[in-house]
Amino acid sequence: MPLAQARAICPTLDTRPEDPDGDRAALARLALWCERYTPLAAADPPDGIVLDLTGCAHLWQGGEAALVADLAARLEGAGIAARIAVAGSAAAAWALARAAPQILPPGTEAAALAPLPLGLLRLDARSVAGLRRLGVRRIADLARLPRADLAARFGAAPRARLDQALGRAAEPIPWPHPEAPWREERRFAEPIGTPDPLAAALGLLAGRLCARLAAARLGGQRFVARFARVDGTAQALAVATALPVREAPYLARLLTAQLETVDPGFGVEAMSLDAVTTAPRDPAQARLGDLAESPAETLARTLDTLALRLGTEAMWRPVPVASHVPEHSLGRAAPLAPPPRWMQGPPRPVRLLRRPEPVTAVAPVPDDPPLVFRWRGALHRVRAASGPERIAAEWWRHAGVPEGREEADLVRDYYRVEDSAGGRFWLFRTGRNAGAAGARWFLHGVFG
Repeated sequence: MPLAQARAICPTLDTRPEDPDGDRAALARLALWCERYTPLAAADPPDGIVLDLTGCAHLWQGGEAALVADLAARLEGAGIAARIAVAGSAAAAWALARAAPQILPPGTEAAALAPLPLGLLRLDARSVAGLRRLGVRRIADLARLPRADLAARFGAAPRARLDQALGRAAEPIPWPHPEAPWREERRFAEPIGTPDPLAAALGLLAGRLCARLAAARLGGQRFVARFARVDGTAQALAVATALPVREAPYLARLLTAQLETVDPGFGVEAMSLDAVTTAPRDPAQARLGDLAESPAETLARTLDTLALRLGTEAMWRPVPVASHVPEHSLGRAAPLAPPPRWMQGPPRPVRLLRRPEPVTAVAPVPDDPPLVFRWRGALHRVRAASGPERIAAEWWRHAGVPEGREEADLVRDYYRVEDSAGGRFWLFRTGRNAGAAGARWFLHGVFG
């Protein structure tokens, strides 16, 4: 109701300004904290959190009941009111948490949901109103309707929601941290916080993970280790390698080198190691009499060591990009990434300036190359020239003309010129017939 009307009814009403973005952020942080119970926890705005407890309840003495009791006690201690339900499907748990919080035995979803109101299936208001006009008020009433007649009248949504609640159909849930296919985890009976036990646990997880990767003829290129602390927060460290690796001692050494960046707090109660990025790696056969590693592996390990000290962002090499605009034709790639194919086209200068520099040029007619031009105070007389090569803006990547720019500024006519001293330059003209300003000349590169 309007605030004025509410205050007329209750003059002592305490109000706060609504903050939807802050509420969503707080719910996301609470879902992240819930990862202490399961690696799959997702916020369900505006007021819910979904946890996948598959394979997690046996870690608690007392099973699901002990897990739920611990979760409820911690939330109550933090001043958060919660209603918790456990069921065989996320939709059934959602409905029970809002109507009758309980831990549902497997296979009893239909009986538990039957007496609940129809609105707990998360149907849209129009479908609920139409079903109520037909006398369908409970979930049991909906389950008795013929599937074909229901779909013809209300579409596929009511039956699909019912199937999801009963566990007959899968429900997609946007997990913020999807379960990694290459993950190894370990929980500790007592929290650990000193470097030696943490390094030993990392070595154990690396050995298990590398054994699985070797069996699948894969290698990892990016690994993330996570440390769940007893205070409910998590620490993480990541390493990336130039080539796919699956040697456990080498991986453990890379991870241990960054262990000093992890703050264990009052202790770490669980650890996990993920191979986020993997690539095929067939076993290599060494030559007889030469069992040393290949030059590529030696270079890769050197790059990995430098990346630990300098950061992966500092390790890159230039590669061509599929763009005919000179400023966009180069990009960055990993040092040992497969080289892309070079685009075939007109010759380009060895040195390309970071930004085109304006020059003063004299050309006989607008379409001819310049006869003389002045760059950085020096006068150059043109002895030979070729062109023009017209390069326009990439209209399919940039919609419209940028504010403050003329349409003619987005079209360039490039010339390769050679002066009387033998210097070779790459000039372009832009802004032809662009109002009173006329054409302007720039120097964009120097040939070798």
